[in-house]
Amino acid sequence: MCRTPDKKTASSAGSPVTVRLAHDSDAGALARLAALDSAEAPEAPTLLAEVDGHAVAALPIRGGDAVADPFRRTAAMVQMLELRAAQLRGEGRSGAPARSRTARLWGLVRARRALPLR
Repeated sequence: MCRTPDKKTASSAGSPVTVRLAHDSDAGALARLAALDSAEAPEAPTLLAEVDGHAVAALPIRGGDAVADPFRRTAAMVQMLELRAAQLRGEGRSGAPARSRTARLWGLVRARRALPLR
């Protein structure tokens, strides 16, 4: 027997994902996700992933476990939330602004020009 995807799954397959900070008005959506995932609601501040205006995953910015809708494919969304949370926490930064690859290459070219040729 071939199972056809239900409307909810089929319509969200190509839908864009929105990642944003959760607001106080999202408490109900966070509670729903936590109940679906059999987990506690994440502590604020929280990042929220939405598809078609519906919350599908959430992650506390300060660290902790994500909650997600177990009836949707959310692994990639949780990874996006983890990446964004790390960015907001400043992880992976040395304090100096990151230089582009082109800027780094031009720096090497200029440095070689400054060296005397023998």
